Amino acid sequence: MKEKDTNDLTQELMSQASLTSYIKENSPYFSDLSIAELLNALYEHKSLSKAALARKAGMSEVYLHQVFSGRRNPSRDRLICLCVGLSASLEETQRLLKQAGYAQLYTKNKRDAIISYGILHQNELAEINDNLFAQNEKTLF
Repeated sequence: MKEKDTNDLTQELMSQASLTSYIKENSPYFSDLSIAELLNALYEHKSLSKAALARKAGMSEVYLHQVFSGRRNPSRDRLICLCVGLSASLEETQRLLKQAGYAQLYTKNKRDAIISYGILHQNELAEINDNLFAQNEKTLF
């Protein structure tokens, strides 16, 4: 089966007469992974403990375990903190934000540009927050 990208799916959606047909034909392409599943998959490739991740992400271990077990859904800022703690790439961060139903980082937004810069340059969370504070923007926590 040929992989369809978002543009392909959008074109089909626009030209499809029946929503039911569209969903039936394209169901294999819908992403149904939870945030917890995506975070766990990303975490598996990292060599750090959950305690270290909690420290790097600026959150308690209890909260972190609740997110990873799927019992809590992190806010957009908390999800970004987790991505920073996991040293996720900007692409991985954008995918997680999108899957969670949050706005992706938008570089025309000053705050998002500062956060994106920090992610691209693998800055620690404290440094990203310092840059946000210095630019009179809301910090991540």
